[in-house]
Amino acid sequence: MTTSQSTTTKGAWRFFVFSAIGIFAFFVPFTVAGKNTILLDHMVGWVEGALGEGTRYLILAIILAGAVYPFVTGRWRSSPARMVFALLNVLGLFVGIMLVSGIGPAFLFEPNLGPFLYDKLVIPVGLLIPLGGIFLAFLVGFGLMEFIGVLVQPFMRPVFKTPGRSAIDAVASFVGSYSLGLLVTNRVYRGGGYTAKEASIIAAGFSTVSATFMVVIARTLDLMPVWGMYFAATLVVTFLVTVVLVRIPPLSRISESYHPEAEPRPEAVITSNRLRAAWAAAGETLEASPPVWRVVWQNFRDGVVMVMQILPGILSVGLIGLLIATYTPVFKIIGLVFWPLLVLLRIPEPVLASEALSIGLAEIFLPATLVAGHESEVLRLVIAMVSVSQVFFFSAMIPAVMATEIPLKIWQMVLMWFQRVVLSTLVAYPLALLIASV
Repeated sequence: MTTSQSTTTKGAWRFFVFSAIGIFAFFVPFTVAGKNTILLDHMVGWVEGALGEGTRYLILAIILAGAVYPFVTGRWRSSPARMVFALLNVLGLFVGIMLVSGIGPAFLFEPNLGPFLYDKLVIPVGLLIPLGGIFLAFLVGFGLMEFIGVLVQPFMRPVFKTPGRSAIDAVASFVGSYSLGLLVTNRVYRGGGYTAKEASIIAAGFSTVSATFMVVIARTLDLMPVWGMYFAATLVVTFLVTVVLVRIPPLSRISESYHPEAEPRPEAVITSNRLRAAWAAAGETLEASPPVWRVVWQNFRDGVVMVMQILPGILSVGLIGLLIATYTPVFKIIGLVFWPLLVLLRIPEPVLASEALSIGLAEIFLPATLVAGHESEVLRLVIAMVSVSQVFFFSAMIPAVMATEIPLKIWQMVLMWFQRVVLSTLVAYPLALLIASV
């Protein structure tokens, strides 16, 4: 019995039903009590309402676990970058304790600093990622990723200069996280499935924040009423910029050699019966997938572990970035390089927008904090799209790449951050105008 035949008789319903559940949870808005948003966003509100003040203490417990985690596992010793971020996690814990207890320096309790970080970012992220992990199981665990990956193979090589299998990485990043995408990329590169250039292209072009992170950004910027259009536009911006990036230095000049310890495994090219091959790939995943409860538990557990590592960094790096932005001209100065472009495009408040674009290099949520509440929907949309499409940021993504064997240097990632911000702004602005006019 072939894989596709066994799928038809044994488990095809799981592909359709479970994938539909995942798609509904992430992408279908509906109205409850006058609030129109997706299921995940509704659930965050329900959990916050049910826990009340207990939410703050639950999140603080997660931050505590995240601060201890690198030292318990020994990960802090694996690289200088991990050591620095382990120390920043400890700083984030102390910031969290002060904010929850109400004891600390006065500047920390300025509404746009500590309370904003904790109440508007840390708490929603802390609830959203584990909840998102539950529904992520339905998107990635029952063949949908593999099915889509095979279907888009004909586009990947000519458009992105990567094998068809890299489509799975792209989907993993957008519906999962950059960390999941990097894990897949590094594993395939070490196994001989990607060249150094291909692995670098995938990391620099696809490994952006996930749909759950995008929900947090959209919530912060009051964009949930246009969530579907925002998500689609951001995907378009991110991938169009990648099309350009793979054709210019530094990406275009990275070696095309395979991992030195790997046996090269170039991808077989499928030239016929693509739909059947896609269904067969989905069938293989269905055949190998454990019971649904186990898939859900594994993804929820991974979501908890991920959020443990993220929350302390948001508080520490995020607070440092906001303090620098509030009390020093550093990001205003850096942002001057973007100011002429923003003026040329006639983006509202180009000085504020340029600072928001530049501060994204420190932490991907910070651009949203600077323009949150601004009356211009076009400005909020541009910043929301560019902050996702920029890919690289120091609070998590850059250290995560450095922890893999993907051959990207810090200076290359900073240069590509600049390239992506400029190109993303050019693509995002007309899309923002279109969305705002609907």
